[in-house]
Amino acid sequence: MASLRTTSRLFAASRPFFRPAIFARSYATAESAISVDPIASENPSLKTFKIYRWNPDTPSEKPTMQSYQLDLKKTGPMMLDALIRIKNEMDPTLTFRRSCREGICGSCAMNIDGVNTLACLCRIPTDTASESRIYPLPHTYVVKDLVPDLTLFYKQYKSIKPYLQNDTPTADGLENRQSPEERKKLDGLYECILCACCSTSCPSYWWNSEEYLGPAILLQSYRWLADSRDQKTAERKAALDNNMSVYRCHTILNCTRTCPKGLNPGLAVAEVKKMLAV
Repeated sequence: MASLRTTSRLFAASRPFFRPAIFARSYATAESAISVDPIASENPSLKTFKIYRWNPDTPSEKPTMQSYQLDLKKTGPMMLDALIRIKNEMDPTLTFRRSCREGICGSCAMNIDGVNTLACLCRIPTDTASESRIYPLPHTYVVKDLVPDLTLFYKQYKSIKPYLQNDTPTADGLENRQSPEERKKLDGLYECILCACCSTSCPSYWWNSEEYLGPAILLQSYRWLADSRDQKTAERKAALDNNMSVYRCHTILNCTRTCPKGLNPGLAVAEVKKMLAV
């Protein structure tokens, strides 16, 4: 953990306080003409999608909001269905991440109509009079269009050693066992898919992301602290016991409100604080 913070400080010291516009997500200041669904039905139900666009190949150009109209009668029910149709049939340059389409991989995390969520789990509002606005995850560096740079997020995840640490072989040489009660303590923790929706909705993480671990990583930390099979509880607690890793949390609870899996990162952070206080 110390090496992570040292590297972060060096990196922060080597760049200006405000992130350069060519690397940071800034507000889109212009809008392009609307692209209309090329295969709309005879009585189409057209809905407008405004999508954040930024191309690293032209870094001097400011981000824009590009508009697309899709016939909902020809489109699947989820936001990811709309994005795939736009990319396949209207604009192959549109860039976004996606994989499982089942809310398991976390790849398609983005900000849709002001809420951090997974595009594959977010239903398209059927009200065609209102437009839907789609952005990358807030307060992240943008690789291109809807693709955020999660390098720091995964580096922080690696720093907590997210794996079972147990050096004592079992008596029968088989798996490390738990009672049903011990196993139940992991419910609501192991389901986290590391989509980063919660961390990127947290104001404390926006301003302190190079040292504050954020709700997603702290939930993952508590998952191992609560695991009865893990033998490195003292070491894990010592790595978190400083004024930044956990204590930048101010219980705003944006994390819990936005989690697309219905988990409670805010409660997990509170439990970590309680363990450190003992």
